[in-house]
Amino acid sequence: MIQDIRLFTSQPKAAFYDALFLHLDLSELEQKRQKLGRTGYPVSAMVCAFVVMKCEGFGYITDLVDYLENNRLIAYYCGFDITKKLPSYWTYDRFLRKLDHSILEEIMQKQVRQLYAMGVLDASFIGLDSTPILANTKQNNPKSFVKNKFDPKNQPKADADCALGVHTASNQHNERNFEFYWGYKNHVLVDCITGLPIGEMTTTADVADSTVALDILKKTNSYLSVEECTFIGDKAYDVKAIYNTVRELYHGDCVIPLNKRNTKNPAKLPCGAPICEAGLAMHRDGKFTENGKTRQKYCCPYKRTAHLHDCPCAHKCFHKDSKATGCTKYVTLPNDYRLSIQRDTLEFKSIYALRTECERYNSRFKATSQERLWVRNRHSAENLNTFAHISLLAIATAAYVTRHPKLARSRKLTSRCA
Repeated sequence: MIQDIRLFTSQPKAAFYDALFLHLDLSELEQKRQKLGRTGYPVSAMVCAFVVMKCEGFGYITDLVDYLENNRLIAYYCGFDITKKLPSYWTYDRFLRKLDHSILEEIMQKQVRQLYAMGVLDASFIGLDSTPILANTKQNNPKSFVKNKFDPKNQPKADADCALGVHTASNQHNERNFEFYWGYKNHVLVDCITGLPIGEMTTTADVADSTVALDILKKTNSYLSVEECTFIGDKAYDVKAIYNTVRELYHGDCVIPLNKRNTKNPAKLPCGAPICEAGLAMHRDGKFTENGKTRQKYCCPYKRTAHLHDCPCAHKCFHKDSKATGCTKYVTLPNDYRLSIQRDTLEFKSIYALRTECERYNSRFKATSQERLWVRNRHSAENLNTFAHISLLAIATAAYVTRHPKLARSRKLTSRCA
C-alpha cells in the first residue's frame, strides 16, 4: 500500500500553502491549544485551517472538512497530527464561536506591519468602503413568502444580532435602485496603490458608513501611521467631522465628492451671482453668519429701482405686504475645508479614480464566500470576515516574498503558479 501522502495532493497547491504558512506569523498561538474536547487541537492549526477555507473560497465548514480529509499534506502544513483524527464539523463551529476576535486582529496587524516593513504598503492614498454581508435568514431569500420581510420590527429569529440595512443595487449615478437586506457590513480601509487592506471593522447593517470612518482611522493609526495621508471616499463619507479630523489630526487631505443631499442647483453667472426664475441677474444684499456658516444674500434687481415694476414671471414672492420687495436667495460661502475643495479639477478626478481599488478588493473579498454567511451570530461573522482579510494578506505576502508581485491580487493564479 502506498503511504506517501504527497502523491494524493497537487504539488503546486502544496507548495503554495507551504510558502503561505511559512510567512504567516502565528508564533504566539503555537503553544495554545483549544480547550474544547478531550485533547484539543493547536489554535494555530485551527487558524490555518480557516485560512485554507477562505483561500479555497469554501462557503461551508463541510467543504473544509472534506478538503482536509482528502488532502492530508495540506492538513499537515496547517499543523495537525495527520496520524490522528482531524477536527470535525462541530469542532470548527465551536472554535469559530469561542475564538477571541482580538487574536485575529493582532494577526492582521502583524501582516500589515510586515508588508509596510517590506516597502509594499505606503498608506499615502487610502480609501474606505463597505460591503453588505447577508445574514443566514429566510428573510433574505427572494423566494420566501414571509410577510413583511423587511419590517424593522420583524427581527429574524435565526440571527438575533443582525439588523436591517439597505444597499444600492446599481452603480449608475442616474439610477436609484435600492435593495433591503438583513445582515452586517464590513468596512475596509484599503491602500489604494497596492489594493491591499490595512484596517477593517464589522458592524450591523443599520450603521451608517460615515459613523465608523473616524474609528477605523484611529484604530489603523495605532499600528500603521496614516499621517499626511489622502483619504478617499464616496459621497457616503461627505461629513464635516471627517474632513476636519483628517485635516487637523492627521494633517492629510480628503478627496470626497460633495453630497448635495437633495439640495437645489440654481443657475448662476460666472461671477457666482444666482439667476432668478425670470432670467434676471440678482444683486448682492449683505452677508450674515448663522450656525458657523457665512451666507451671501442676493435680492431682486427691481428692489432698488426708482420705478415700480412687476415681476416678469409673476413670482409669488415678489409682492410682500402690498409692496414690491422682490425675491431673495442665499448662497453659502466656502469658509470651511469641506466647501473649499475644488472638485472640478483634473487633480481631484485623477485621485478619486484610485477609489476603484476599494471596489476591486471588495470583489476579491466576496470571492472568498463572504457575501452570504452561514453563521448566525455577530461574533462568528466578525471572525469570518477577519479570516478572509488575513487570507488575502497572506497570499500577498507570499507573492512578494517569492518575488511574484503580479500574483499578489490573484488567489487562484497564485496557488497554480506556486
